[in-house]
Amino acid sequence: MQCIALGPLDPAIDLNVLGNLHLGTFDKTSFSMITPDIQNLLLARPHITNVVLFGIEAHICVLQTALALRRPTFRAEPYTTYVIADAISSHNPWEVPIVLQRLAQEGTFVSTSESIGFQLIGDAKHPKFKAFSALIKESMEGTSRAGEVLVTGLKPGQADSPQIKTSL
Repeated sequence: MQCIALGPLDPAIDLNVLGNLHLGTFDKTSFSMITPDIQNLLLARPHITNVVLFGIEAHICVLQTALALRRPTFRAEPYTTYVIADAISSHNPWEVPIVLQRLAQEGTFVSTSESIGFQLIGDAKHPKFKAFSALIKESMEGTSRAGEVLVTGLKPGQADSPQIKTSL
């Protein structure tokens, strides 16, 4: 995003929790996040082969970023790319299922925050598993609402109506 035009990041977003996974915050004008700064950052870390994406305007920015990672012009091998379905959005909610299908067709793995979280944590013996498990339980209701709205394209509470339940 371009902070000059769109304003600063929302202060409620705590990037510190990412620790060393947060590689920086970058201004951009292109729709893809794979800018020259990001290309250099990735090239300096050849051990990175997997990238997890989430964000707003999925049908534009997330899609173009995923495509750039799947067909990079700055290295020979594509990145294994994941998109978190319940962590993307669009100003037109009906576009979300369309872009998720396109991403899958392009070789991007589409999953959920909970599923990817468990994949990353790997084992209940992981030293951070208890904290992770508590976070999953704490955010369960919000995750369900996000899935209802973002993945199905329905408005909050709409999936609870008897007419919608029979058609889902």
